[in-house]
Amino acid sequence: MNVNALPFDTGEMLAGLRPWIECESPTFDAAAVDRMMDLAAHDLAAVGAEIERIPGRMGFGGSVRARFPHKDFGKPGVLILGHLDTVHPVGTLAVLPFRIDDGKCYGPGIMDMKGGNFAGLEALRRLKLAGIETPLPVTVLFTPDEEVGTPSTRELVEMEARKNKFVLVPEPARQDGGAVTGRYAIARYNLTTEGRPSHAGWALAEGRSAIAAMASKILAIEAMTTADCTFSVGVIHAGQWVNCVSSVCHAEALSMAKRQEDLDGGIAAMLALSGETNDVTFKVTRGVTRPVWEPDAGTLALYEVARGICKEIGFDLSHGSAGGGSDGNFTGALGIPTLDSIGVRGKGLHTLDEHIEIDSLVERAKLMAGLLLRLE
Repeated sequence: MNVNALPFDTGEMLAGLRPWIECESPTFDAAAVDRMMDLAAHDLAAVGAEIERIPGRMGFGGSVRARFPHKDFGKPGVLILGHLDTVHPVGTLAVLPFRIDDGKCYGPGIMDMKGGNFAGLEALRRLKLAGIETPLPVTVLFTPDEEVGTPSTRELVEMEARKNKFVLVPEPARQDGGAVTGRYAIARYNLTTEGRPSHAGWALAEGRSAIAAMASKILAIEAMTTADCTFSVGVIHAGQWVNCVSSVCHAEALSMAKRQEDLDGGIAAMLALSGETNDVTFKVTRGVTRPVWEPDAGTLALYEVARGICKEIGFDLSHGSAGGGSDGNFTGALGIPTLDSIGVRGKGLHTLDEHIEIDSLVERAKLMAGLLLRLE
């Protein structure tokens, strides 16, 4: 079947997507993420899926696993893997409301990655309405914590992927609209400086500022960046009273490398920074890590299927490895054929300009439908 024959409707898709965008779901607000999972579970059930709610842990929201009736139900099939958490705090809608302007649609999380997830759902809905059974059974897994490295659901993701022949990840498309067939390795770190408090007015010299020490360490860490391994600090928390010398400062850092051995070297360099200087202790501990995913024959064969479908739709699908981790790191590193970033086109993810190209909703739904029809 030619996927162009399926009657996707842009207006219907925008109307269905709007409640997803207006259900804000920042990672660290478990109740908000669970509300989004409720919404997704309802829409998946309406398409005909059997829904399983998986409780959250470690303070995060829960997950949704949806499996569709099939003659080979329970056998290895296709896993559509996405996350419903976003980086935008509740209240972002006040400054980034759902709106349509000049062929673009704006809203928190619309590009990363609710738009792509919804396009996948719409592909399943259109196939169901057409009475078409896919060659392989289909499972959808939506998770709550990808934006912070998937600390609570990595095992769930990996075990679900092992049950399937293929993994499709509707993360945002590359800048040229291409797919991702490999991802760089990523490590996160928790940083702490512990100094000595004092009154900042009459006993400043007696104190040892944890903030000042952390500032120095941040400069040193980011100066470690090379072409092979990058380092950045993106979170810092310290202080309560401006008239007190801070005794504790916490920060979070991230490193990324194209090769696992370069990341391993970066991890060793970071851990070696722990120690004491001028009566201030600096501690570095490992956070979550995403392994490098290098494309293999299975992933490249999956890409070729997708490229053929895209030619029917009317564009050429490029591919390549990319930075910026996703749960595709885990499934690809396991050797399971994985095609990532087949979600919507857009710009401004993680910013107050986050938007998608509206035309890409139907384009990506057609791509997903084509893959579900042809993978066997």
